Order: sequence, then structure tokens, then C-alpha cells
Amino acid sequence: MQTQGPELKFRTRRWVKPEDLNPNHTLFGGSLLKWIDEEAVIYAILQLNNPHVVTKFISEINFISAPRLGDIIELGIVATHFGTTSITLKCEVRNKITQEPVLAIEKMVFVNVDESGKPTPHGKTAITFAKDRLRDNPDPARLN
Repeated sequence: MQTQGPELKFRTRRWVKPEDLNPNHTLFGGSLLKWIDEEAVIYAILQLNNPHVVTKFISEINFISAPRLGDIIELGIVATHFGTTSITLKCEVRNKITQEPVLAIEKMVFVNVDESGKPTPHGKTAITFAKDRLRDNPDPARLN
């Protein structure tokens, strides 16, 4: 029996356009990986409340199906583990209309660093949500 982890939230959507295609007329994997890394680091920055977060590790990337021109895909990301200086995420991508899986990445590790790029403890132990962070700190100029 598989244990149920935190629920993936699909919040980012991308429309597959002509400039995103490979010679096979499907979504270029490099474009998809760029979108995933960008979305994942934003998630990590918001969870760790620090704009200085770097990608440390991405596990095996399982391409399941190939989106085509005009498809709308959505990225789901969730934190699965908090280390002393790191956060581990899981990512899934699916076709928004058909719900067909496109890609799965079981483990992406991001490291919290200081302004000089050295790993630094973040003090986080669980997923937090913007509504809770904003309630604790109503100043919208601060990164939350």
C-alpha cells in the first residue's frame, strides 16, 4: 500500500506554441524542463521565504507523453521534505484538457543560500500557504 503524501497543486499552465516545438512537432523537452525549473524554484523561494535558492539536484525525468501544438499543459509541484538547508519537491505535468500525464519528476532538491551563495539553514519544517504567511506579515513589499 502506497502512503499518501502532500497533494500536488496544479497552478501553472502553459500553452504549447510553435516556438516550443522540436523537429518532431511535439513539445521540446528542454523548453518543458526550463518551465519546470523556473516554477519549482519560485515554489521553493516562497516556501523558504528567501530569494536566494538554487537548484541542487533533479532525479530521473520520466517523459510519459508528448504534448503537441495548441495543447495546454499544467505543472503540479509539492514539497515532500524539508532538510536543514534544502527543500525537496515532486513535480508532475499533465495535459489540462485530457488529464493525460506528460512528465513526472520524483525528486528536485533546492538549497537555501545566503547572499554569498553559501548554504544556510532556513528553519522551515512544513509547507506553508501564502494566505497564512501574508496574515503573519501584512507588508506586501516583503517576500512571502
